[in-house]
Amino acid sequence: MREPIKNMRRAHFIFLTKANGGNHLRHLKKFIRKHNTKAEIIECTHRPKYLKSLINQNQSLLSVLKGKKIAAISAIAVPQSFEDFLIGFGAEIVYKERYADHHMYYQDEVDTFVKNSESAGAELIVTTEKDAVRFPEIKNSSIDITYLRVEIDILSGEESFNECISRICFS
Repeated sequence: MREPIKNMRRAHFIFLTKANGGNHLRHLKKFIRKHNTKAEIIECTHRPKYLKSLINQNQSLLSVLKGKKIAAISAIAVPQSFEDFLIGFGAEIVYKERYADHHMYYQDEVDTFVKNSESAGAELIVTTEKDAVRFPEIKNSSIDITYLRVEIDILSGEESFNECISRICFS
């Protein structure tokens, strides 16, 4: 997605992320095969696992989101998918901020976000794990700030994935 389509012909492995194992990928796979007849196609999906606090490092089950008013902050390519995960677990997003992908957070941005979240009635702040590592030190927050831990599950092409990892790591 970040390179011209013509470069797809160089790929040995093509990962289809955020897949759900359905037949809707049939057209995409056909398109891929038109540009690359040999690459292994690996389907995978993101699976939310738990929340982890940036303040005290405590881990929480995703069930704590049910009925909770939250504030969401992210700087990822598709923030809607992150927010949809939160809503899917029963959270009500009362305040959110979206930044450009790979945004480096400044202290004043995070402080302002926390204040605005409090004003909106948020009981919890949630960000992505990718964003959490780019946060400055959290100094003052009356609301716990957590990140959503997400792991990748391989839906199809696991043997190809293992071969890919072996080539990269052990050759």
